[in-house]
Amino acid sequence: MKKIKKLPARNEVPHADTWDLSSLFADDAAWEQAFRKWERRIPGYQRFCGQLASDPATLAACLRFDCDLDRWGERLGGYAYLKAAEDQADSRYQAMLARFQNVATRAGEAASYIRPEILAISAAKINQWCEAKELKPYRLMLQRILRYKKHTLGKREEGLLAMQGEMAQTASKTFRQLHDADLKFGSITNERGEQVELGNATFLQVLQSPQRSVRRAAFTQYYQQFQAHENTLAATLSGSIHTDAYYARARGYDSSLAAALFPDNVPQAVYDNLIQAVHRRLPAVHRYYDLRRRKMRLRDLHHYDTYVPILTEQSTRHTWDEAVQLVLGALHPLGGEYTAALERGLCARWCDRYPNRGKQSGAFSSGSYDGDPYILMNYKPDVLEDVFTLAHEAGHSMHSYYSARQQPFQYYNYTIFVAEVASTFNEQLLCQHLLQQADDGPRRAYLLNREIDSIRATIVRQTMFAEFEKITHEMAESGRPLTVQTFKEVYRQLLEQYFGPDFALDDELALECFRIPHFYRAFYVYKYATGLSAAIALSRRVLGGGAQELNGYLNFLQAGCSKDPLDLLRDAGVDMASPEPVETALSHFEQLVAELDRLL
Repeated sequence: MKKIKKLPARNEVPHADTWDLSSLFADDAAWEQAFRKWERRIPGYQRFCGQLASDPATLAACLRFDCDLDRWGERLGGYAYLKAAEDQADSRYQAMLARFQNVATRAGEAASYIRPEILAISAAKINQWCEAKELKPYRLMLQRILRYKKHTLGKREEGLLAMQGEMAQTASKTFRQLHDADLKFGSITNERGEQVELGNATFLQVLQSPQRSVRRAAFTQYYQQFQAHENTLAATLSGSIHTDAYYARARGYDSSLAAALFPDNVPQAVYDNLIQAVHRRLPAVHRYYDLRRRKMRLRDLHHYDTYVPILTEQSTRHTWDEAVQLVLGALHPLGGEYTAALERGLCARWCDRYPNRGKQSGAFSSGSYDGDPYILMNYKPDVLEDVFTLAHEAGHSMHSYYSARQQPFQYYNYTIFVAEVASTFNEQLLCQHLLQQADDGPRRAYLLNREIDSIRATIVRQTMFAEFEKITHEMAESGRPLTVQTFKEVYRQLLEQYFGPDFALDDELALECFRIPHFYRAFYVYKYATGLSAAIALSRRVLGGGAQELNGYLNFLQAGCSKDPLDLLRDAGVDMASPEPVETALSHFEQLVAELDRLL
């Protein structure tokens, strides 16, 4: 009997393959010392309470104190979060993160009077004060606070809402612990006869197996765990949705969606236009599924057949160092400053590279004002998509790198809406770089297949997720029950619409709605779709342009949140208030499908 390939424990991972968090804190003891100092500073909020309408200098002093405390807390929270992500089953760092969240909630309570007091100042007075020298650094911050006037409650009510901060995370935390630590998926025999531990980090890798029986077995075995826990998972998802609805209603928004869009000042038409545009192009998506079925010589196409490249003989392998150099080469059009900074960071261990037991699944970038912009990966050398993931997360990290160096703390932290542009922009450059290197038809077809699947996953699939979020939140807001059955019915209907009448939908696939972490951060996923649409437009603008177009994009990376997201993108050269970028991206998808059909 062959030995089962198991993930290493965290303490078995080579030091060089882990991130170096010393830019945040030298060690846990240094974190503990800073944490206690931060905690002792929180009562300092009290000296400003009831005084903000006195004069510009007092208001400026309060805002400066609040920003300083937030900046300190960002470092503390970032370190605790990253340490907890290393091993979700390590109780030391779960406790560290819980302690931080508890004190952060108390800080939010202590600061909860700030917005109500500012909003109680007359419009004429605050507008006059904004011209004062002391308040100049906070002028945009104040203007943004004033937008929230009709959605801000009184001092007592704001204090009560702030006290709920930690409690409001219960559904998300429960899901994370169940999803990343408690669910056990067993092992699977891969196409080489090896026993591989099945988990969140390896599931998609196994679905890329060229052997269909392996893919089918992994799919069935994986979803057995979600079926076994479907009632718990439905309860956590329902709890998260009802929490969103509660806060939206408490603050007087028309809906949870309206509340989610408000901070970015994004009209709901942008969200609705995205869904409508994708609906119009679904016949092209269905044609692609039929192309995939024909080229793979399958009688019917199942979901577990959609991740494996059509040309399985074009499988690739890149070591970590090779992947880094490939990404740097692809990003050469962004200039020497960009690539040199990224190379220094990756060599200086910004990145935690490989899977280990209990490690948070997927990948993310975690930037901060005072620390390095860290990257969590679960890199696998034989998965080309992981090279694209590295490029993607590098886009986030370099966005943080540039904005932290060019903006003050209060304006450096860009919103997710524009973050997904910077990340998928890098993916577009990598794709173009690889296509230029492709020296034969099969290799080009393989890359076209990957690009098609990327657009399908990032625009079409994320839009399906976004529509699921919209429907289920509307159900909660109208009093309709959110149960295992209703969740699965809604999701099944969307699967039928998005995958088409000729797609073989397995019953297990309706359980997918219970395994998507982003559903616990509602109305996030649509930004993947709008982000890639903008990235496709901007990447072509930079590749086909000159210094002006490049500078426009780099200025966008440096701008942080110094303007609203739609304005930042307009300055860079794309108007996301128009449906045109989404339509253009989906037209590009159709062209790629047509070329792939010819090549195959």
